[in-house]
Amino acid sequence: MVRIGIPLRYSHLEDGRCILYLGEKIRRCFQEAGSLVIPIVQVQDVDYCDTKYNEFTKLTKEEKDSIDKYLDMVDGVVFPGGNKITPFDKYLLERCIERDIPTLGICLGMQLMSCFRDDFQVFKIESSINHYQDSDDVLTHGIKINKESILYKILGVEELKVNSFHKYHVSENDYFKNIAYSEDGYIEGIEMPNKKFVVGIQWHPEISYSFDENSKKLIDSFINICKRY
Repeated sequence: MVRIGIPLRYSHLEDGRCILYLGEKIRRCFQEAGSLVIPIVQVQDVDYCDTKYNEFTKLTKEEKDSIDKYLDMVDGVVFPGGNKITPFDKYLLERCIERDIPTLGICLGMQLMSCFRDDFQVFKIESSINHYQDSDDVLTHGIKINKESILYKILGVEELKVNSFHKYHVSENDYFKNIAYSEDGYIEGIEMPNKKFVVGIQWHPEISYSFDENSKKLIDSFINICKRY
């Protein structure tokens, strides 16, 4: 069984306590797709919810070694959506790329990829098109895919509709090629050339996996690529 590592995300309970969590949509989707989900737990002894990015100390050698031990156990890594990036996330992505581990970035995960080797920076969306939908069971806007991309090789279509749950967009990055755009011109997909599979997408195929053919095809193809890793 293919083993998919997913780093935990950060949030607060109603009483203010910090939690690290794995979203149910992404867990159930990747289990249904036939993979064993392995949570990748943050390694520093800090409060990941309330510590600001510039307040984190540098990862120690022991903490970096812990991250590598997680990567020794997986065939692929998925960076899920969320609302915060930390140095742990950035280093984990760097090691995935250095080791050429198949890697899929979803929403915030794509935004993390877009800032590879750079400071994290995203920009507020200004558009008449809805990029933050209310319901999980619809596809809300169109995107266009570059035919010279792994995404096109997998899906076989230049245009499709996707869901959308984000308020910010990314800009160009020298390390990634832009492979998909929304109908109002925002980047919706990126890939790193000359790697087995390092792809970021702005939408959430795990949410539409059960009813959208393209979402299912994308995740199933990613799983199959991980099996060959």
